[in-house]
Amino acid sequence: MNKVRVWYDAEADFIEVIFEQTEGYFRQTTYDQVMEKVDMEGRVIGFSILNVTALMGRPLDIDLVSTPD
Repeated sequence: MNKVRVWYDAEADFIEVIFEQTEGYFRQTTYDQVMEKVDMEGRVIGFSILNVTALMGRPLDIDLVSTPD
């Protein structure tokens, strides 16, 4: 079972979500602020959003809880 990894930087207003920890690269989408991470076969394994609160129209309010691996 894969774990979803979420990283949010409030100061930079940047969020990254990774569905699968595997080799890949980020590529542009039709939205300037959104990048998708794909594996070497082109399957989406994550995404990132810059200026995430601007897309939402309000500040992002999340609490992340760490769980043991």
